[in-house]
Amino acid sequence: MEGFSSHDELVLLGLLAAITTLLALAPILRVPYPILLVLGGLGLAAVPGVPTVELPPDLVLVVVLPPLLYSAAFFASLRDLRANVRPISLLSVGLVVATTLAVAVVAHAAIDGLPWAAAFVLGALVSPTDPVAATAILGRTGTPRRVVTVLEGESMITTPRRSSPIASPWPRS
Repeated sequence: MEGFSSHDELVLLGLLAAITTLLALAPILRVPYPILLVLGGLGLAAVPGVPTVELPPDLVLVVVLPPLLYSAAFFASLRDLRANVRPISLLSVGLVVATTLAVAVVAHAAIDGLPWAAAFVLGALVSPTDPVAATAILGRTGTPRRVVTVLEGESMITTPRRSSPIASPWPRS
């Protein structure tokens, strides 16, 4: 792995082992795996002295993102997505813009010295839904199929859009 020291590689290997363990525990505990992954991340953030590893944006954009979107798109019904194109479009634009603005305003007010640009970047990162998490969690709760379809469609549209401007490997002008 170019750009990573052997220490970084060990940290990443440890993270992969932790993720694998949490994914294996999810069906045993009967908890949707995205919830376990979030709890694991919160637990890891609370541990003092955990090293910081920065992944190159092109690695995330080219290696991590496509399999996630592919798995969500593979199981989505094209017929259902076409039937719900209007609510999907409205959510993927309107709701994401509103959430981005709300997160930016709250973050700017809550964190002293946080510039507006950073607050908007934070809002843009957290506003879109995750297609895999939406499918995994809503599929287990008995949520009506139309709601699941709309959220899956919205998240498949907004996930690449969320990552592209911020984690783009191409030069910005």
